[in-house]
Amino acid sequence: MKVLIRLGKEAIRYRSLYVIAIFSTFGLTIVNLTSPRLLSKMTGIVEKGVDLASLRIIGFLTLALLSLYLLRVLFRFLSNYLAHKAAWYLVGDLRTKTYDKLERLHLGFFHDKQTGDLMSRIVNDTRDFELLYAHIIPDMITNLVTFTGVLCVLLVINWKLALITCFPIPLILISGVIFSKKVRPYFRASQKKMGEFSGKLQDNLSGVHEIQSFGREQYETGRVDEKNFEHVRAMLKALKISAVFHPSVEFVSSLGTILIVGFGGFLAYKEGLSVEDIVAFVLYLSLFYQPIAGLANLLESMQQSMAGAERVITILDAPYEIKDKENAEDIGRAEGKIEFRNVSFAYSEESPVLKDISFTCEKGKMLALVGPTGVGKTTLTQLISRFYEPDAGKILIDGHDIMDVTIESLRKNISPVLQDTFLFNGTIAENIGYATENATRDEIVAAAKNANIHEDIMEMPDGYETRVGERGLRLSGGQKQRVAIARAILRNSPIIVLDEATASVDVETEKQIQKAINGISGTRTIIAIAHRLSTIRNADLILVIENGSITESGTHEELIQKRGSYFRMHTVQSAAIQE
Repeated sequence: MKVLIRLGKEAIRYRSLYVIAIFSTFGLTIVNLTSPRLLSKMTGIVEKGVDLASLRIIGFLTLALLSLYLLRVLFRFLSNYLAHKAAWYLVGDLRTKTYDKLERLHLGFFHDKQTGDLMSRIVNDTRDFELLYAHIIPDMITNLVTFTGVLCVLLVINWKLALITCFPIPLILISGVIFSKKVRPYFRASQKKMGEFSGKLQDNLSGVHEIQSFGREQYETGRVDEKNFEHVRAMLKALKISAVFHPSVEFVSSLGTILIVGFGGFLAYKEGLSVEDIVAFVLYLSLFYQPIAGLANLLESMQQSMAGAERVITILDAPYEIKDKENAEDIGRAEGKIEFRNVSFAYSEESPVLKDISFTCEKGKMLALVGPTGVGKTTLTQLISRFYEPDAGKILIDGHDIMDVTIESLRKNISPVLQDTFLFNGTIAENIGYATENATRDEIVAAAKNANIHEDIMEMPDGYETRVGERGLRLSGGQKQRVAIARAILRNSPIIVLDEATASVDVETEKQIQKAINGISGTRTIIAIAHRLSTIRNADLILVIENGSITESGTHEELIQKRGSYFRMHTVQSAAIQE
C-alpha cells in the first residue's frame, strides 16, 4: 500500500482522465450486469409461448440489448483509451523525472552503480507503471464492481444459491495473499538481474575496441550469456509459482460451478426454481467467477509492477546530499580568488583523502597541483564545484563560503577540462557551444582559434558541422582536449579547471594545448592538475600533494631549489625526455 500511495502522488496530475475512465468502467459494468437480465426475461417469455403482445416485448428488449451493446463499445473505448493515455503520460513524466533526479544527485551516488542498470530503471522499470495504471488498477475496479453487482443480483434471484456461489471465495483470497508474498521477491530479483544484464551490455558495447583488441569476444559472450540467463532463471522461478497458482484458482472457481449445478438442480426439484431464474443464474455465474479467476493474472502483473516501481522510487526518493541552504545567495560573476582553510575530506571514515589543506590562489593566477596518482588532486578540484562537500574546513570564492552560495551560480563560474574528455554525439560546433546558450558561430570560431583547434576543424570534411561520434570517437585525443578547452573558453567562466589536460597526447599536441593554456593565462584563474611538469612550470603557485597533505608549495624555480619531491619528479621526467 505504501508503494501504491507513493505512486498515486505521481499519478494525481492526470486525475481528470482517470475519473472519466473510472466512470466509463462503471458504465461498462452496469451494461454487463443488465444484459443477462434482459436475455433471461426474453427466455422466460419464449418459454411461456409467443403471441403478438409478447413479440412486441421481445422486439423492445432486442432494441434495448442493441443499445446496451453500443453503449458497451463507447464505455470500453473511453475506459481503455483514457486509462492508457493517462498511464503513458505518467510513464513519460516518470522517465523524465527519474532522469532529472539522477543528474542532480551527488557523484558519490554513482560510485557503486552501473550505467546500464540505471538506464534499465528509467526505460524498463518505468514501463511497468503503464501496466499498473492502464490495466491492473482499472481491471481491479471493474472486477470489484462487477463482483459486487453480480452478487447483489444473485441474492435477489435466489439467496440460497448465491451463498453457495460464495463458498470458493475465501480459499481464493487466502491463496492470493500467499501467492503475493511468495512471488514478489522473485520478480524483484528478476528486475535486478535485468538491470545487471543491461549494465553488462552497456559496459561491453562501450569497450568493444578493447574486447576485439585482446581477442576476448568468446569470453565476453559467455559473460553476457551468464547475465542473460540469470535474468531468465529469476523470471522462471516467479513464473513457476504463477503456474501453480493460476490453475489452482481455476479449479477452486470450477468447484463453485459444480456446487451451483448440483444444488440448483435440487432447488428446481424441491422448490420449483423457474427456468428463467436458472438461465439468469447461469449467465450471471460466468460474470461472477470471471473477476475472481482474473485475480490470478492481476496479482502476478501487480507483483511485477511493484518490483519495478520500488526500483524507480528508490531513485525518486533518494536524498539530495548536496543542496542549497535555505538562504543561499547567488554569487553572480566571481572574480576568481580561491581559498582553502584547513579543509579535510574522506569518501569513507576508513580512508581520508585530504587532510588539513590550506592555500590561497589569487584571481587571474595559475595554481598547479602535482603529486602521485590517487593522493586527492582531482577530489580537491571537485570540492571547489561542490560535487562533494568537505568534512572539515572552509572553501571560499572571493571571500564567500561556497556552502552559502547557490550551487547553480557557483558552477557557472567554473569550467572544467577533464583528462577523460566527454563529447556528445553531435557536431563540433554543438560541442564547443554546449555550455553557452545561444552561442553564435563567430563566438564558437573565436573560442576554437584561442584553443588552437580551428585549423584542424577546417581540414575536416564538414568543418564545424563534422559529427564527432559517440564520446568524440572520430577525433584524436588532442583534438578532443582542445575542443573541451574551446568549450571552457567560450563559456567565459572566471575559473577554469584543467585535470590532466595533456596526459594522453603527444609532444606536438601538448605544445598546442600548452599554447592554448598560455593564451588564457592571466585572464582567468586556472587550476591545473598535471603529471607532466612541463605544462605547469609557468604556474604562479605549485602545490605538491602527497598522502592527502600539501608537502611543498612555491613556484617552479623555488621548488627546484628546495630539492624535495618536486625536484625528484622534475629530474626523473627530464631524464626520460633526454632518453
